[in-house]
Amino acid sequence: MSKGGRPRKFGEAEKVLLRQLVTEKPLATLSELTDAFCQQTGLSVHHMTVRRRLEEMGIQRERATPPPCQREPERRYGYQPDHRRQRPEQRYPSSLTDEEWRLVADLFEEGGQRGTPPRYPRRLLVDACCYVVRSGCSWRMLPRDFPPWQNVYRTFRRWSRQGKFEQMHDRLRAQWRTREGRDPMPSAAVLDAQSTRSSPQGGPSGYDAGKKVKGRKRHVLVDTLGLVLAVSVTAASVQDRDGAHPVMANGLDKYAGLSTVFVDAGYAGRCAQMIHQQHGVTVEVVRHPANANVGRWCLPDQGDLFTRQPDAKGFLVLPKRWVVERTHAWIEKARRLVMHHDRRVEVSEAWVWLAAGRQLLNRLTRAS
Repeated sequence: MSKGGRPRKFGEAEKVLLRQLVTEKPLATLSELTDAFCQQTGLSVHHMTVRRRLEEMGIQRERATPPPCQREPERRYGYQPDHRRQRPEQRYPSSLTDEEWRLVADLFEEGGQRGTPPRYPRRLLVDACCYVVRSGCSWRMLPRDFPPWQNVYRTFRRWSRQGKFEQMHDRLRAQWRTREGRDPMPSAAVLDAQSTRSSPQGGPSGYDAGKKVKGRKRHVLVDTLGLVLAVSVTAASVQDRDGAHPVMANGLDKYAGLSTVFVDAGYAGRCAQMIHQQHGVTVEVVRHPANANVGRWCLPDQGDLFTRQPDAKGFLVLPKRWVVERTHAWIEKARRLVMHHDRRVEVSEAWVWLAAGRQLLNRLTRAS
């Protein structure tokens, strides 16, 4: 033992490792850097020790200031001929084509059962459900081209309890991943939540103080292509960190091969540690480089570590996180999901599976 006391745990090899961790995770907090360092070295180091070593190496945290807002030129959007596509067999644009129905017919055709034959074709009932989720109308306002709304509603509730729409989406997602050259069983996922208003129909509801929204919160777990793996609907007052565990459990029940999940800063800290401990999944927190609360680590000889800077409004496409944000936009293309009109949360979850499955049907047949 040297005269100065105990030997330092930080040698040259440890300093090189710490510098590498800062380069790989410039937006990580001090505690996250310490945890990663301890996992790779097997040492027990306090976070203040890591902070002192970073200061000795000249690595400092820089706080970013958001740029001033500037008005962008107005953009014009319009429908293209592809948006008006409608086959002769389609009653409405939301109805299934013959090619789309062949992909999922066996899930809804309950053949071989005893009793009275079905009064209405199953395809017509599926078209009615797709019409409701796409147009956002109430059950009583179904057009007369469809069966009576009472029959359609009872069939929809029975199929949602049986998990028909989830089974349809899981099958179509595996087909699309195979077509894209991916493994049908994903290994990485992205988690996020979205708060949406609720109607006066009743049911679980709360107030999201962060988004200033009174209603419900939709917790969605998607793969790296943006396809839904699991969904959970709670009151908007439920924090993201509290609603993460049920949706993660549902996703891992179906896809045990998930090893990495990407989240935003709302899931950092204790929530990320609990997900890793309970489910054995590596949690990667993706932060905005202009986050003034956390900042970013800057090396003395490299300067700015980012090649892409935010625009005039501070917007920047974040890796992995933009995938789930795009999925939220895909879901809200269905007008029924812009606002929660149902009392039961399981019905709201069934609408998500139906809307996402209907989009995959369109995508698969269009690609073919």
